[in-house]
Amino acid sequence: MITFLLNQEIRQEVNVSPNMTVLNYLRNHVNKTGTKEGCGSGDCGACTVVLGELVDGKLEYRSVNSCLTFISALHGKQLITVEDLQARDKSLHPVQQAIVDFHGSQCGYCTPGFIMSMFALTKNKPNANKADVMESLAGNLCRCTGYRPIVDSALSLCSEQQIIDQFSELERATIAKLEKIQTEEASLRLGHLTAFSPKNTEDLAKLYKAHPQAKLVAGGTDLALEVTQFHREIETLISVNLVEEMKVCQETEDSLEIGANLPISDAYTLLNKHYPDFGELLHRFASLQVRNQGTIGGNIANASPIGDTPPLLIALDAKIQLRCGAETRVMPIEDYFISYKVTAQQPSEFIEKIIIPKPSSSTFRAYKLSKRLDDDISAVCGAFSIEVKDNNVVSARIAFGGMAATPKRAISCEQTLVGQPWNEETIGKAMEALSNDFEPLSDFRASQTYRSLTAANMLKRYYIETNNTNNLIETRVTSYV
Repeated sequence: MITFLLNQEIRQEVNVSPNMTVLNYLRNHVNKTGTKEGCGSGDCGACTVVLGELVDGKLEYRSVNSCLTFISALHGKQLITVEDLQARDKSLHPVQQAIVDFHGSQCGYCTPGFIMSMFALTKNKPNANKADVMESLAGNLCRCTGYRPIVDSALSLCSEQQIIDQFSELERATIAKLEKIQTEEASLRLGHLTAFSPKNTEDLAKLYKAHPQAKLVAGGTDLALEVTQFHREIETLISVNLVEEMKVCQETEDSLEIGANLPISDAYTLLNKHYPDFGELLHRFASLQVRNQGTIGGNIANASPIGDTPPLLIALDAKIQLRCGAETRVMPIEDYFISYKVTAQQPSEFIEKIIIPKPSSSTFRAYKLSKRLDDDISAVCGAFSIEVKDNNVVSARIAFGGMAATPKRAISCEQTLVGQPWNEETIGKAMEALSNDFEPLSDFRASQTYRSLTAANMLKRYYIETNNTNNLIETRVTSYV
């Protein structure tokens, strides 16, 4: 059984499929059809809902894609849909009224999703600026209205004062209900389908030992596609959603520790503080809805050759802590990837946390190349950590995604740089050396020639940026946004 709040109503669900998404639950089981089904893959935002959850005793709101959220993830949370925004006197919520006042809807199919993203924004950042608005709406697609009136609607809500609505008035009561629910156990079973939701790493490790063929799910932003796009059943799910120990985000004396279950949006502040380029890339990692659920641990375990974070982590010489039962081991992340979708992870072993060294004397930069700025997959992602002393290259760690079957270091390029003068001649030779490291494929995102050329140009960009101390040369497309 799982227990959650549907707006203010306590729901206890037993006889539902663990493979069911929140979108299908809303539309088919409780007849809340305001939440729309669009792409079914987290790209359009038509299905956006908001989850309220307790974090350190406070209620936080997150916009998420209901098409990618398994119903087991609702345990102990509050689910808010577009129907719930209407005030008790039947008047429109201020967010809904803003869309009306600024003519932000034509066909209206995408409107519920936009409204829910805007609702979450007003709760989290009542004094949001235009950049905040654009980021919050980047995961919502509109085909007919045009974005100007939608953005104007959102901007009209931004002020120093938070909007007082029924959710703020009932906040204490909501917190009390959620605190009570969180003490209850959670699991789902329907026929041969099962979903477990352990509450600590010890129970997780035992469950995974007992069910080595189970699929671990954190945010589900990739795994859910098995159900929504490929129409496959997942017989046994083990959700790590309730495992707070794996949501750590902390500094030690010499490293940053990111729990494998920490949502990407919660890792941003710490990573951006020490590595601004990491932070900049996270702004372009999928959409806010995906970042609110997806985890860096999941992005690694997915083992995609175009995952955004692995190249950066490899260049930073990060490590991962793996656990199987009571045993743990730590390995460099570059050793984790064996071949396409094959990793060094053993049966019943899972990623517990990611360990990233704090900045040293090396200079770190990262670049993502994609067809559009927001909510897109990399064609090439490059990360560079190079130390130069007395105009000579002392060390170099360079990694790319999208250039091979796995995220991979550019060893030949690194060797061409180390021990050589930091000048254009050396950079030119290192750019040529990349051809010894990679033979990328051609696909619908980019050709082999394009990938090879742009990867080499990323190294040239790094050289220009690190020598451009007066910022006279602009090299980043984000600077023009």
